[in-house]
Amino acid sequence: MHDKQPVSFPGWKAALALSNLTPVVKASHTREILAFLRLCKSRRAPATVELVKQHLHIREPHTADGATGPAREALRWFFRESQRTAREEPSEASSRSRPPPARPKAPPAGKEFPLRSQPNEANPLGAEEAKVPEGAARAGPLRPMEPPPASADLGSSDWERALIKTMRERGLLWRSESTYRGWAARFARFLEPRSPYAASGEDVAAFLSDLAVKHRISPATQKQALNALVFLLQQALGRDLGELKFKRAYPKERVPTVLSRAEARRLFQQLEGTTLLMAELAYGSGLRLMELLRLRVHHLDLERRLLTVHGGKGNKDRVTVVPEALVERLRGQIERLRVLFAEDRAAGLPGVWLPDGLSRKYPAAGTSWEWQWVFPSRETSIDPGTGIMRRHHALDGAFQNAIRQAARRAVIDKRVTPHVLRHSFGTHLMESGADIRTVQELMGHDDIRTTQIYTHVMQRPGMGIRSPLDGLDHGAPPPPDQDGKA
Repeated sequence: MHDKQPVSFPGWKAALALSNLTPVVKASHTREILAFLRLCKSRRAPATVELVKQHLHIREPHTADGATGPAREALRWFFRESQRTAREEPSEASSRSRPPPARPKAPPAGKEFPLRSQPNEANPLGAEEAKVPEGAARAGPLRPMEPPPASADLGSSDWERALIKTMRERGLLWRSESTYRGWAARFARFLEPRSPYAASGEDVAAFLSDLAVKHRISPATQKQALNALVFLLQQALGRDLGELKFKRAYPKERVPTVLSRAEARRLFQQLEGTTLLMAELAYGSGLRLMELLRLRVHHLDLERRLLTVHGGKGNKDRVTVVPEALVERLRGQIERLRVLFAEDRAAGLPGVWLPDGLSRKYPAAGTSWEWQWVFPSRETSIDPGTGIMRRHHALDGAFQNAIRQAARRAVIDKRVTPHVLRHSFGTHLMESGADIRTVQELMGHDDIRTTQIYTHVMQRPGMGIRSPLDGLDHGAPPPPDQDGKA
């Protein structure tokens, strides 16, 4: 087997379970193979010997070529068994006589975004296979916390490569690129066995109608799918779709969940340390979750009480306020970061993640003080996009769980997420008399109508009108009926 020959072994877990290895070795093999396959998935690259060498260079940097560390042993077993299984399979001619495999079932309602969840050569594990078995430690995050290098993420098929090339020529953000690719992959599965190159406007309309009728998605989700598919077919593949006629998703009027000031106080009382500081800053500055987590040292201007959000939603920058009550605690957080920064530099740890363009223009910026995360993770971990061991920002899931648990302890009968803190920021500002245009700028809304939704959840909507029930005299006895009885 040469170094770049791809290997597909979707049944490795079953083979490992049937092997004669001890339970301890099986658990170790499972952990190490999952770590390698996550790297394959994050790079959207097949499992190859070349990629194994890169992985082992990071995973076991101090292991000599002749030594056998746990990762090396596990991957040797993986490739050896995959070759043996391939030799035992029926010939290609007989396999062609079989009926084609059944098309995967559509995901259940509420799961509108399955991104490459089926096993294939570029993704040896499906979503179910990627789960870590009970009792096995996680070797790394299941999905990359930051965008993988663009040069290593070019797609696995002709239509996907054309889509990626067009998106990057137009300068789409990584999250927009990931979303468009997810919808394109789902549409490709809907078309099977045909290629997206053969798709027509009728196919797009049928897909969008299926989303609305069968999966009952929201209008916003259907609009997102429409934008992604129009971009794929017209911009990337050069197809003329014509007029699209499809079943529109039923519009749903939603109002945001907002905490009262008393509920916000109770929530914060259930938090402590850095988590409390993060929650109060999200509320006090109106930050989105990723804007909070990706905050860097130079984004804070504590002297002027300003916070600059760089590359927010829509890749736009904005300036918002820093609460006066948090200035000294933020200064203390930054001083603690200086100690951690010095320790990381003394240990020779690579710098923090930077976007592709910036990392190429300023290769050493990741080790500069001003680019460090304000809320870093406690432990270093392997960046699944590059294979580099570095310090990332705090995990989004950990912060979300902390907020949910604090809301339960505070006995708040609402669904509380980090984004609820942002909604509460906008609503409380407007309740305090802030101008709606000012609130729009602080929150980074493109359209004033997005900000106006907070008028529906203010403490006294409708210019302070009271309910007629509040005007009744509840202390007076009820009037007598026609018979004169009370």
